[in-house]
Amino acid sequence: MTIVEAIILSVVEGLTEFLPVSSTGHMVITSSLLGIEKDEFTKLFEVSIQFGAIMAVVVLYWRKFFEFKRWQFYVKLIIGVMPALALGYLFSDKIDALLESPETVAISLFAGGIVLMFIDKYFKRPKFESEDQVSYGNSFIVGLWQTIAMIPGVSRSAATIIGGMSRKFSRHLAAEFSFFLAVPTMFAATAYSLFVKKWAHEGITRKGYEVIMSSRDNTIAFILGNLIAFVVAMLAIRFFINFLKVYGFKIFGVYRILAGLLLLALLLTKTIG
Repeated sequence: MTIVEAIILSVVEGLTEFLPVSSTGHMVITSSLLGIEKDEFTKLFEVSIQFGAIMAVVVLYWRKFFEFKRWQFYVKLIIGVMPALALGYLFSDKIDALLESPETVAISLFAGGIVLMFIDKYFKRPKFESEDQVSYGNSFIVGLWQTIAMIPGVSRSAATIIGGMSRKFSRHLAAEFSFFLAVPTMFAATAYSLFVKKWAHEGITRKGYEVIMSSRDNTIAFILGNLIAFVVAMLAIRFFINFLKVYGFKIFGVYRILAGLLLLALLLTKTIG
């Protein structure tokens, strides 16, 4: 993977991580179209740059994350992240295998798009408008919804937003709670990939941070990738919240359907594999 390819993947990560369009799906599509080899460093890079994206949430909502007197906020996040941590630990290898399947991504994009086309009409009487109104039980249920996003192409953001709206969260609250829940979820995934999981890189089995530090190019790609993902994610979050208040989710549903059909067409014509 070249530095230019790392920059492109980082922009894609920042743009799509918090929109209900599947960042993982777009990474698969982008990598396939650019012909980026799916070696161990590329897989590690795609997970590790999530750190930059989640830092965008922490910075934009710093009052939430650093108001330590409101301990209930942290408890809700801990409860919400538990299902993903448990299933991620149990099925890590199977999830990694799915990540290499463009067919799975295409089907998930298409199916999720159909759901988003109708979600605004189906959940049109919200009961909760602020995070303070979210119960521990609803935090856990939204966390269960989040586990569906382990299927590439589903979108962690879409799954948690739909889960929130099913519990009568407003569109705005469902989106923001999805952002908050992303922080511990993606931090855990990034930390696991860097400090626990071992990667077979250049014939040597190493931990993630050792792979990153093994060459100057790897280190530059990691630092640059996180910085770009951070900046782009901040812009994407601001856009998404303002757009959502006015237009809702229908346009994202249309986009997902078109993206899914495009990917299926590319697969059928063997443009990508």
